[in-house]
Amino acid sequence: MVDILIRPIVTEKLTDQAETLNRFGFVVDRRANKQQIKKAVEDLYGVKVASLNTMVYPGKAKSRYTKSGVLTGKTNSYKKAIVTLVEGDTIDFYSNI
Repeated sequence: MVDILIRPIVTEKLTDQAETLNRFGFVVDRRANKQQIKKAVEDLYGVKVASLNTMVYPGKAKSRYTKSGVLTGKTNSYKKAIVTLVEGDTIDFYSNI
């Protein structure tokens, strides 16, 4: 279960959606399907999931010009899950800070 959810996504857009639409974002394992992600969120946070959307972001090629020449590389690809909870449930990411 813990291996499926890698980290929560805390951005300005998702923070607004958490307050208004009860929607939260997570970076998840690329091999995980929707049923596994739903079960992991419900077990880890003790909430009920109303809906779940997933999207896969491919890695992008990056290049940087330096004194020693051009450095090229690639960012990692990842899978993002947007979880909408039922009315009344919420997840507090800041409780253990």
